[in-house]
Amino acid sequence: MHIVLVEPEIPSNTGNISRTCACTGATLHLVGPLGFSTSDKYLRRAGLDYWHQLKIYEYDNLQQVWEKYPEGRFFYATTKAQKRYTEHHYLPGDFFVFGKETKGLPSDLISQNQETALRIPMTITNRSLNLSNAVAIVLYEALRQTGFHELD
Repeated sequence: MHIVLVEPEIPSNTGNISRTCACTGATLHLVGPLGFSTSDKYLRRAGLDYWHQLKIYEYDNLQQVWEKYPEGRFFYATTKAQKRYTEHHYLPGDFFVFGKETKGLPSDLISQNQETALRIPMTITNRSLNLSNAVAIVLYEALRQTGFHELD
């Protein structure tokens, strides 16, 4: 599985996501500009001692990710999607794209990818979940659907 963070802003969120990726065998893709340095102490502290196990790549823009993985299946996390994350059928190697903490993914990207957009249900009075929690929820559903083939 692949987690793609587009312009993440909070180092501790990315650190937590890094740890989740290392523990699940998922690859982390960071799309800039980043709101922090990858040497940030809060990023490293949140990832603890898992950095040597993490497969991580950095890109200048999302187009570079699409070009590197032209056969990839991309799913886009947003509060504006019609389908819940549990309504999609996932395969090993899928890509899950998450936007920046303050704005999410661009609306034009979501409108062009409605069939592969996904949302996590929550009360209508709240704006969104924490990014690291959202990544964990979606990633573990994809792993569950694929039989946790890379784990245990």
